[in-house]
Amino acid sequence: MKQFFFILALLVVAGARAETGFPLKRPNIVILLADDMGFSDAGCYGGEIQTPNLDALARGGLRFTQFYNTARCWPSRAAILTGYYAQEVRRDTLPGVVSNGLGGQRPAWARLLPEYLHERGYRSYHSGKWHMDGSVLAGGFDHSYSFDDHDRYFSPELHGMDDKPLPPVRPGSGYYATTAIAEHAIEMLAEHQVQHRDQPFFLYLAFNAPHFPLQALPEDIALYRDRYREGWDVMRQERYGRMKQMGIVDCALSPLAPAVWPGYNLGEMELRQQIGPGETGRAVSWSRLTGEQKQFQPTKMAIHAAMIHRLDMEIGRVIRQLKSAGVFDDTLIFFLSDNGASAEQIIRGDGHDSNAPPGSAKTFLSLGPAWSSAANTPLRLHKSWTYEGGIATPLIVHWPNGIPARGELRHNPGHLIDLAPTILELAGGKWPDTFAGKPVPPNPGKSLVPTFARDNSVVHEYFWWFHNGNRAIRMGDWKLVASQGNPWELYDLRADRSESANLSAGHPDLVKKLDQAWNDHLKEFRAAATGDGQFIKKTVN
Repeated sequence: MKQFFFILALLVVAGARAETGFPLKRPNIVILLADDMGFSDAGCYGGEIQTPNLDALARGGLRFTQFYNTARCWPSRAAILTGYYAQEVRRDTLPGVVSNGLGGQRPAWARLLPEYLHERGYRSYHSGKWHMDGSVLAGGFDHSYSFDDHDRYFSPELHGMDDKPLPPVRPGSGYYATTAIAEHAIEMLAEHQVQHRDQPFFLYLAFNAPHFPLQALPEDIALYRDRYREGWDVMRQERYGRMKQMGIVDCALSPLAPAVWPGYNLGEMELRQQIGPGETGRAVSWSRLTGEQKQFQPTKMAIHAAMIHRLDMEIGRVIRQLKSAGVFDDTLIFFLSDNGASAEQIIRGDGHDSNAPPGSAKTFLSLGPAWSSAANTPLRLHKSWTYEGGIATPLIVHWPNGIPARGELRHNPGHLIDLAPTILELAGGKWPDTFAGKPVPPNPGKSLVPTFARDNSVVHEYFWWFHNGNRAIRMGDWKLVASQGNPWELYDLRADRSESANLSAGHPDLVKKLDQAWNDHLKEFRAAATGDGQFIKKTVN
């Protein structure tokens, strides 16, 4: 009966029209995006980090257990804001094209979500990381605070308001990026309530945390200083047990991969020279570490936890603003991460001062592959890889007046490309077939609205990945995946989400079928991104 009334309400929202042509009641939309946060970092996904505000959203809404990103920062942002795979809208994400890290220029037809929402009467706001081509306001946003210095949490040199540069932040001024990003969002929401309360809004709140460098407020680090002394092996087992009990996963715990070394990382000797003898670049068993390493490594995870703890606190402030404005119950909130936790270990920005307190502005630490493996428990590998550890994200969906379910799980697979069609449907719109009189590629995503009422109610033909030579395709429960230059591996995700048993040798015909599908979609996406040929959507049987 509850589901019946929910579906009826959605039909009323979709069908009822005011004189303006807009639906009578459309939700406000908030996307809360973390950067490099692991699949199991939040408390409501099995983590030990204190995330009471995310946990409250989960208790009052839905948690998706098989939701995907693109494995990397800016392709995920392209997928969220355009509704397309990055390879459809940014030609330098394609095989054989060198990436400049910003993705090049989108085709004119690849409009951003705020442009569609503006046509439905929405105002749109952005605060935080942009990492897209073009200016923010040109993408349909009405206001923006853009944090563009990804190497400095305490004193950014590159940030701006409404696409205009702001002065560099003076060191020691009390600025901290996560707090500042939330503060600007709160100011935008407060201004909206005063000046535009009759219009719905879209807030894209893209935090930089917990992306490297590991820099956090000292009072937050102090909360976790001794929490990780037992090491990553114990932490992984503890998280794994909680996740199984919660029903988040039902698979084996993937083994550590000490032989895997990201090609862009500093070498082992460089790490120890520049960071200190306590650093390590390998995901080895905790028992194999030296005494110095066992002393130093817990500090890195404590800083990572502190960054997420502060992220949650700032999300709590945004939620309080929504509640004080009286719009919380009518606001659809999504929380997710742009990729899995990162194994990267590089030094940029102002370098690393090994004599400065770890986590302070003068240090530049990275999580590394072992703690990254723990953050992605129980999944395999990390950011940039298209194994589950690189592409799985938590997804919390919360909407008191639109989703009657409270604290339920959704095992329905989904992808970032689903967010835009979901939002556009609830805004009373539909995906366009043309732009400037010419056809546009069909949107590859699916609206998630049916999953708000019932699990496994949305079926995707496929999910597709390519990044830095790492590639994958999922059709049903079968996933074909390969890392750079290596042959395809085949996994049955229904029984083996941790990708432990490669079944490719026993299913050559299936490997061939999925390989053909991956290449067919690559051709389709290349045509879209380059403008060569017609836009063709192929169905692989």
